[in-house]
Amino acid sequence: MLTRRMLNRALLDRQMLLRRHDAKALAAIEHLVGMQSQAPLPAYVGLWTRLLDFRHEDLAALLTDRTAVRIALMRGTIHLVSADDCLALRPVMQPLLDRSLRTSYGKRLDGVDLGEVAAAARALMEERPLSFAELEELLGQRWPGRDALAQAVRAVVPLVQVPPRGVWGASGQARHVPAEAWLGRPLGDGSAAGDMVLRYLRAFGPASVKDMQTWSGLTRLRSLVKDLDLVAYRDENGVELFDLPGAPLPGPDTEAPVRFLPEFDNLLLSHADRTRVMAEEHRLRVFTVNGIIRATILVDGFVAGLWRIERGRGQAAATAVLEIEPFEPLGAATRDALAAEGEGLLEFAAGDAAVRDIRFLG
Repeated sequence: MLTRRMLNRALLDRQMLLRRHDAKALAAIEHLVGMQSQAPLPAYVGLWTRLLDFRHEDLAALLTDRTAVRIALMRGTIHLVSADDCLALRPVMQPLLDRSLRTSYGKRLDGVDLGEVAAAARALMEERPLSFAELEELLGQRWPGRDALAQAVRAVVPLVQVPPRGVWGASGQARHVPAEAWLGRPLGDGSAAGDMVLRYLRAFGPASVKDMQTWSGLTRLRSLVKDLDLVAYRDENGVELFDLPGAPLPGPDTEAPVRFLPEFDNLLLSHADRTRVMAEEHRLRVFTVNGIIRATILVDGFVAGLWRIERGRGQAAATAVLEIEPFEPLGAATRDALAAEGEGLLEFAAGDAAVRDIRFLG
C-alpha cells in the first residue's frame, strides 16, 4: 500500500522536481512525454525549474530547428513535444480528437466530407502557414455557409504551431502547418499506445488506469494495461495502481525543495486523483472557471500557493515584482527558501528588468 506522501515523492522524483537535473532540454521534454503548452511561454519556466543551467535559447533553438514542436496531443490540448514524439503519438491520439470533434461540432459539420476538407486544408497550409481564422475564411470560399471547418481540420490533420509562436522574446499569431510537411517525415502507424503508457508511468507513476486516461484523454486503456509487464499496488483508498518493475519509490520523508511551477504544468493535470500533490480545497483557486491553470508554488512537495510576475508600465516598465500568494501562513525558513528560489526565477523570467523585487501577499 502506497501512502499519499509516498505517491507525492515518487511523482516529484519522476517529474524531475526533487533536484535540478543536468540534462538537455530535449531529453527532459521526452522524459516528461511532452509539456502542456497552449500558452506559449510557461514551458520555459517548467524546464527552468527542473534543469540545471537551462537557458531560453535552449528551447527556442529546438523550435526553430524543428527538433521540437507544439501540437494538439494529450487531452486534445497543445503540447510541446520532440519531433519524434509528435510523429509517434499524434496517431495514437486520433480517437480522442475524433470524439471531441463529434461532440463539439458534429451537427455543424453534418454532410461535410471531412476528407475533402482535410485535403484542401493541407494544400493551403503547405503553401504557407495559416491561422485558424485565415484557414476558415479560405475554406469558406469552397464550402460557403459552413463554419467550424478549421476546427475540423485541427482534429483530422496533425497541425504544428510554427515559430515565432513559442519562441521566448518573439511574438506571433498561432499559425499552422501539417506536421509531416513541417518535419519532412511521415506519421507513425498508431502502434505506440503501449509504449506511451509505459512512458507515462516513468514520468507520473504509480498510477491507476483512470489516471492514465485522465492524462491522455483516451478511454478503454484497461485492456492495454493488462498486456503490459507491470507491478500493482494499492493507495490508501484501495485504488489499484500500476507501475514499472523496479521503478524508484523515494521514502515519504525525502526532502522536497520549494519549487515554482508555471501555468498549465502537467504535474497538476495528469491524475484523476490530484491529492497526491494538491489538497482538494485548493483546486478551485488553481483551476479557474475560464480554463486557466494558475502558476503555483510547491512547499514540502504539495501545492501551497500561487505566484505571478507583475511588470511595470509607463515609467515603471523596467520593474518586475514576483508576487507570492500562499494559501496558509508560511514559516520564516520556508519564506526565505521561496525568496531565494524566487530570485532565480526573476532573473530567468524578467532578467531585462532593472528593478526586481519579491512580495509576499498575506
